[in-house]
Amino acid sequence: MGYPRKLTRRFKAFDNFAISFTIINIISGIFSSFGFGMNAGGPRILVFGWIAVAAMVLFVGASMAEIASAYPTSGALYFSAGRLAKRHKGAWSWYTGWLNFVGQVGGTAATGYAAATFIQAFLVMQWPSYHATAQQTVLITAVILLLQALANTYTVQLVALVNRISVWWLLIGMVVIVVALIAVPDHHQSASVVTQFTNNTGFSNGIYAALLGLLVTSWTFTGFDGSFHMSEETVQATVNAPKGIMRSIGYSAVTGLILMLALVFAIGDYAAEASASAPPVQILIDALGMTTAKLLLLIVIGSMLFCGLANMTSNTRQIFAFSRDGAMPGSRWWHSVSSRTRTPVKAVWLAAACSLVLVVPGWWSHTAFTAIVSVNVVGLYLAYAVPIYLRLRHDDFQQGPWNLGRWGRPVAAVAVVWIVASSVLFMLPQASPINATSFNYAPIALVAVLVIATVWWFATARRRFQGPVSYGSPDEVAAMDLI
Repeated sequence: MGYPRKLTRRFKAFDNFAISFTIINIISGIFSSFGFGMNAGGPRILVFGWIAVAAMVLFVGASMAEIASAYPTSGALYFSAGRLAKRHKGAWSWYTGWLNFVGQVGGTAATGYAAATFIQAFLVMQWPSYHATAQQTVLITAVILLLQALANTYTVQLVALVNRISVWWLLIGMVVIVVALIAVPDHHQSASVVTQFTNNTGFSNGIYAALLGLLVTSWTFTGFDGSFHMSEETVQATVNAPKGIMRSIGYSAVTGLILMLALVFAIGDYAAEASASAPPVQILIDALGMTTAKLLLLIVIGSMLFCGLANMTSNTRQIFAFSRDGAMPGSRWWHSVSSRTRTPVKAVWLAAACSLVLVVPGWWSHTAFTAIVSVNVVGLYLAYAVPIYLRLRHDDFQQGPWNLGRWGRPVAAVAVVWIVASSVLFMLPQASPINATSFNYAPIALVAVLVIATVWWFATARRRFQGPVSYGSPDEVAAMDLI
């Protein structure tokens, strides 16, 4: 791909799959947004919305996997956009990289914020006198980001080991939660519960509320570009990276639907649980009792922490690659690699700091979580859309070993349509009445990044950034390899 190798190639096929599976993280995604779905569409959207959105995500994942096979680099989306564009390669690559950056930061921030929220829920269950506040949530999130940054500063082998553990934590944890929700409660909802529709968003239009409820599934199915970003650290990346993308989406779709159904059928007092501060936690308490609920909540919190760690790893690799091509302020800092750990340590701390900045509005806004989620979903999916769109326009796209054959273009077309439609949806208001505390600041955050990127582009970047840099011929690059 034109770069000297700085990162160690020690991720095997399972390790590559593990990072995307951990970032998608069905336990973290479903538990952190289940309450929002209970009020925005209810069981009908939680169940059937999961199936519909998962199907659309498979189209997106398949198109991305095909591109990953052709361009297996840490730069991933922005690199492939620069290579696939026929004109204005630098501009396409520039905007894709910045969208990917803000989306990745949003994912790291949202997962940390969700973990902090559930940690506080556990503290309240353990010590009823404890009073959870928005300010404490932000502070706990800061501690989580600090610990995840420390973990990411160590070796690639450690990150790979933690991700392997996280896969089994997720799978075994999911089985334990589902079995408990099936076996323990004396009462379950009837099959008709999956058709129940609920609209507690404040908006009178039920269709609008139902569409908002799709955020539950879309938020869960983000971050599978992690397999793409880890390409330079994966053996046989032209095959293992695309397989990692597709396997993580497919396995998550099936196991996530099972977990979703288990939670839906375990609902007791719908109105009371939907209005609780942490609806899925209240479902566990009502269905299983306090002691069992606390034990299962530890599984959920562990899943969220694993998810955040993997998110930050992927975020760091994107920053490393984008800086390697001189596209970020202080690029020479962020693409440096520790001689001891062979990891981009400075990029790790930049990812942590930017995620913390995105969490700060949670100090005063009760809709901060859904807004951060929207930043994550919209930023990432728009970054996904650009290289897929450019692949559609590319008449002589050179496919890699893993490809869709003649189905590549139709699948890409469906993927782009879905991404555009869902991105518009998730920038719209998510609660009514709209005021300072309920306002969805996701469009503001996204626009702010795009404005900064645009001003910077026309001021200086367009004269020095022409897209992914080539350091020479394959033989010349091989001679530069530090490993």
